Amino acid sequence: MTRLISPPISGLADLSVEARVLATPWSRIVRGIGLGQHPVGYDSVAAAQIRRSFDVLGARLDDASPYSTFSRAVAELALDVTDPAQSLTRAQVAVRVERARVALGAIANPYSRVTAGCILLSAVAKLGVDASLVIDAPGARDLPAEILAAVDLIQPDGIQDENHGRHGDYERVAAWTAVFLAFGQADIGHRLVTPGRDRVAEAVASLPRIPAPFFRGRGGATLVSAIALLRRGDALRSGETDAVGGVFAALDDADRIGIHPAFPSPMSAQFVAIYPLLTMLNAVAVAGGGRVPRDRIAEASRLMAELEPVERTHMALYYVVALHNLGRLDDDVPDLDAFVEPLVAQWRTIDPGRDYFLYGISYPYLAQLAYFTGRADLITEQMLDRMVGAFPSLELTAEGRANRPYPFAYALNIAAELGAGELFSSPHPAYGGRAPYDWVVDHLSPGGRMESARLYMLDHALVGWALRMRAPDSVEPGVLGRFSFAGGSEPGRSARDGVTGGRPEFSREDGEPSPASV
Repeated sequence: MTRLISPPISGLADLSVEARVLATPWSRIVRGIGLGQHPVGYDSVAAAQIRRSFDVLGARLDDASPYSTFSRAVAELALDVTDPAQSLTRAQVAVRVERARVALGAIANPYSRVTAGCILLSAVAKLGVDASLVIDAPGARDLPAEILAAVDLIQPDGIQDENHGRHGDYERVAAWTAVFLAFGQADIGHRLVTPGRDRVAEAVASLPRIPAPFFRGRGGATLVSAIALLRRGDALRSGETDAVGGVFAALDDADRIGIHPAFPSPMSAQFVAIYPLLTMLNAVAVAGGGRVPRDRIAEASRLMAELEPVERTHMALYYVVALHNLGRLDDDVPDLDAFVEPLVAQWRTIDPGRDYFLYGISYPYLAQLAYFTGRADLITEQMLDRMVGAFPSLELTAEGRANRPYPFAYALNIAAELGAGELFSSPHPAYGGRAPYDWVVDHLSPGGRMESARLYMLDHALVGWALRMRAPDSVEPGVLGRFSFAGGSEPGRSARDGVTGGRPEFSREDGEPSPASV
């Protein structure tokens, strides 16, 4: 293991509830949920790097990106609140919160506004900031109300990408997921139900309106998990309708439905099948380990074995965490080292600069798999150097240049999690002796217009890094702090009853509103 690495945890037993529910970088970088996992305490050097990173990005974008402006405000809030050298008054904190609120109001796209609003609400909860600054604040806008109003503006098939027409209500489901997670952390789940309207039930009803089974499974999985955290299992079952079973049925029927996703890189049929399956298995674990129609774990294991080697670098983390949460890891992967070691060793034969997706984000997945399973010793200086130095290769094509922030954000995120974020601000020979971050930002198109669909991922990486400046012993806020996996297992310990029980049961905790009043 390189001397630069300082993993925040030593293995699966150290995972927080949030990390078990939202384990992979996709949730944090693409969706902006689960930011700030694995708090390590304030680091003045890292804080200065985060601030400078926003300075450099803002200068290149001419401060014309409302989302980046918002993200910078949230990061600065986190850095100032966690800095032990500062002792902010409530009024000083309010100024910083209001700066983020103003920036939030400038974000025009409803989905992006929901995501940003939920990031701010979650940040307030995680940082222990006075919630009255954003919730029912006298004389101020009510942030939860703004978020809910923005969700109602999201239209079907609003994502303009290679999968346009396959999404349906996918974006709305993703938005509801972020809302439920943020409201749960802020302990305002009761606001999701008003006379004549149950927004949790509305979100569940949106699932069948996602035409592609792949997106229904991937989006539905995080939605189910968020609903489970809210103790609203009743919303997943209505009469004979079982929302979880319905998603599995769609996955089984994917070939007949015939609406398959497009990817930036050619992917095997096994990859398309296993990705939503593993996310749904993890959702089953969060939702209580209920029975599934057939042996999904055996199916997942078979698909894992059939994946192309580079595809396996993406899916192994999903596989291990899902089995861990289901209490099946010891049974299905009895020799975890023998599983992890050859997988992580694939970095030696994979070129992370070959593309921006399949190869481009493989190293971050491998590194997270290694340290999650207590094998950070497999992450070498050579591996990190190769990851950090990969991005000039994407200069060769217009597609690579336009999408470079995607893998770059993943790489920056994992380096920061490993305590090696300084690699991106230090001179590197692949960039002519310049810092990788400076080089990549300097090579953005004017105003970042060509990369606009990916730049927000870099914002998420930086905000997540800033939120990790919280004290290492920070208590998980709201529903996260009160949740335990099936069988009463503590966070970080597998629920041993697996998927052999009955339907998921969601017990109401003392002091929490019942489903009828939530």
